[in-house]
Amino acid sequence: MSVQTKKRQRTCIGCAATQQKGALHRIVRTGEGEVAFDPTGRISGRGAYVCSTDCLAAARKTRKLERALRCKVTDEDYERVLRELALAEAPGKNEE
Repeated sequence: MSVQTKKRQRTCIGCAATQQKGALHRIVRTGEGEVAFDPTGRISGRGAYVCSTDCLAAARKTRKLERALRCKVTDEDYERVLRELALAEAPGKNEE
């Protein structure tokens, strides 16, 4: 007899859609206070999830990312995370 366990759902901070962890992109505030994109989903620190770059842009407008990570997110942090997230969404394209 096998026991099935339910996988925990994560919620996108941009559009509030719930999906499994692997379907969303994680943004993390590390122990040093840096904000970074977490492609593996395993970096230690406080995390927030987004579906896409559009949801990250929506979370930026409403400052939801700052509230989720409980820290100030600079414009440079947003730009860097957006670039990294765009590369992760389009794995067939090469970085220029």
